Amino acid sequence: MSMLSDPARKYAPFPQVPLTDRQWPTRTITAPPRWLSTDLRDGNQAIVDPMDAHKKNRFFDLLCEIGVKEIEIGFPSAGKTEFDFIAGLVRSGRVPDDVLVQVLTQSREDLIRTSFASLEGAGAAIVHLYNAVSPAWREIVFGMTREQVRDIAVAGAKVMRDEAAKQPGTRWHFEYSPETFSTAELDFSLEVCEAVMEVLAPTPDHPIILNLPATLEAATPNIYADQVEYFIRNLPNRASAVISLHTHNDRGTGVAAAELALMAGADRVEGCLFGNGERTGNCCLVTMALNMYTQGVNPELDFSDIDRVIETVEYCNQIPVHQRHPYGGELVYTAFSGSHQDAIKKGFAAAERQNDEHWRVPYLPIDPADLGRSYEAVIRVNSQSGKGGFAWVLEQDQGLKLPKRMQANFSPHVQRMADLLGRELTAADIWEAFRDAYHVHTSDKHFQLVDYEERRAADGARLFTGTIAVEGEERTVSGRGNGLISSVLTTIEDAFGLSLEVADYTEHALGTGRDARAAAYLECRTPEGATIWGVGIDEDVATASVRAVLSAANSAVAG
Repeated sequence: MSMLSDPARKYAPFPQVPLTDRQWPTRTITAPPRWLSTDLRDGNQAIVDPMDAHKKNRFFDLLCEIGVKEIEIGFPSAGKTEFDFIAGLVRSGRVPDDVLVQVLTQSREDLIRTSFASLEGAGAAIVHLYNAVSPAWREIVFGMTREQVRDIAVAGAKVMRDEAAKQPGTRWHFEYSPETFSTAELDFSLEVCEAVMEVLAPTPDHPIILNLPATLEAATPNIYADQVEYFIRNLPNRASAVISLHTHNDRGTGVAAAELALMAGADRVEGCLFGNGERTGNCCLVTMALNMYTQGVNPELDFSDIDRVIETVEYCNQIPVHQRHPYGGELVYTAFSGSHQDAIKKGFAAAERQNDEHWRVPYLPIDPADLGRSYEAVIRVNSQSGKGGFAWVLEQDQGLKLPKRMQANFSPHVQRMADLLGRELTAADIWEAFRDAYHVHTSDKHFQLVDYEERRAADGARLFTGTIAVEGEERTVSGRGNGLISSVLTTIEDAFGLSLEVADYTEHALGTGRDARAAAYLECRTPEGATIWGVGIDEDVATASVRAVLSAANSAVAG
């Protein structure tokens, strides 16, 4: 088989929701929702090798540390391993007082009873009941009518109510999901939820959680938002219900669907860290929370050490977080493109210089430092990179702030190295290329400074006297000029016949304090009009400028 030339013969477009005065498009998210992690249940059942008790405990502790207050810890009726973990966690005293644990159960009496038994002794807990309600499930999977499907939900709600009454020492909360809500008729989802509410009798002070899952993401995010808004606007006793969202990512828009549905009036979001879950995964709680953060909304989830979060998630799931995953991926705060690197470098410089109230760095929606990432990894260099990239790396790694024209002069050296190696260049690679290009701290220099002294003549001129090794042979040389640099240039010309004219000179400190070194950059012109650059680095700024002259001289000799 192959893709159809006319897919409409096989696939029908998803119908629009009859909502002509929808309100969600004009709303914004101004506060975080209630968050529920389904990592230990939905996420766990979606990995090749389900987590053992050690990994589930480690994951649970992580969720508590980052601030998740509602955690679905398992499916107790799935087997002894799940039941024992849930019961052990509840009875261990490790569940913080402000964290609600939740278990999931199908709407079957024996499974519901098992679920309540697993939570025996809990101070508070949520029991999450579900049954599928969409036409495909009713007609293909179950062979049932709408009435029969509704009766399954009602019967499960009655068992849940009665089991809770047997354990009055626990503060019970109830959740119901019309599973496959996203592909079900809205009027039927409302009908089933209303019937469940009649049994459980929620109040505004003790509301039911109604979860509206996009069990299969089958339409664009705006359709799901319409479905949620329609449901909320037509639900009797809305004040007694918490509307929860559980989006999947089959179309790649699970986060977007949850965001729009939150704007449509929902109160709670279910998902997994980094989007684990069945098929293409659940809504990524990290992405959604940090999307809010970048809009000035505190998500009340703490990802200040996102690398440690990733380490735990990868260990427990045995699934790597993709290098391009929003906010957490290894490469999301890097730039290889030259124009991107230049913009990022300028953005950081402007932020430091202007002390802007709000974050405004091109290509970076968030400050990596907020997530525990360092700036050193922001810009990386390969054959696609420009001068802004290696200049940033040199500044971060060596403290060198290359003049803009010198960046252009050094760029071909970096490009040649990248082409030769055929890989990303490390900071060490770039430093090696820089030292070779400008003869900095290398032993193959034509001219090497051994020693020198400077003094002022009676007529005010500066006198330079020094020892310079030329290809290993030391020579004593001298010269005079208006300043130190000009006296060294005169010396080079008089002693070695090499004429250079200063076009520009800059210097800056490397670091701070008494032990700070200095870097000097010298742009020169040869008699033929060629541009030559020299660099000097030394503990003494005057000596750094002398080394810059000899660096330029070495570049001129090297051609």
